[in-house]
Amino acid sequence: MRRTIRPIFFLAGLIIFSYGIATAIKVQYLGLHPWDVLNIAMFERVGLTIGSWAVIIGGVLVAGSLLIDRSYISIGTFLNAFFVGVMIDLFLFVDFFPPTGLNVVLDILVLFLGITLMGIGGGVYNSAGVGAGPRDGFMLSISDKTGLSISRVRIITESGVLVIGWLLGGPVFVFTFIYTFIQSPIFQATFLRSRKLVNRLSHQPNQKEIAKSV
Repeated sequence: MRRTIRPIFFLAGLIIFSYGIATAIKVQYLGLHPWDVLNIAMFERVGLTIGSWAVIIGGVLVAGSLLIDRSYISIGTFLNAFFVGVMIDLFLFVDFFPPTGLNVVLDILVLFLGITLMGIGGGVYNSAGVGAGPRDGFMLSISDKTGLSISRVRIITESGVLVIGWLLGGPVFVFTFIYTFIQSPIFQATFLRSRKLVNRLSHQPNQKEIAKSV
């Protein structure tokens, strides 16, 4: 049972994270995260599905990480790159979301729900320790190679992605620029709590601990 704890947290986190992205996409006119701006821009320009572009771009980032530094690539990275895109498309197809389009205030609440779920989901799946996501792995690899701080690499990378997505016609608006300020604290709090829980549930007691409990 203990061996299944990390895979369960990893999968649950990916599901929550993907549903959060799909929820935010339903009110995309308010603005989306830079990577989702690019995914939707490619979807509208080229076709395929939003989830397909999440998989394709994730695959490109994994390939880039493999060329730069393989330290952050693991089976979890590939699973993340594939399943998040698949689940985004699945959730958008099922269309089981809070009502949208009624008024701006309710749509903002829906967007906050999506951002919150993304923060929670990201914290949960990262706490499993199965591997960094394709975007995080790519930015960590660049940070290691260049010596730049992770935060600076993230700002540069996501700013570049945002400009490309905007030039291609992706949905950029005010909430695009405050995503990180909302999502990051939620991610951190969830990650720290989830990691403690994962470690406790997956911990295999040694003989001394067993003897103490007798």
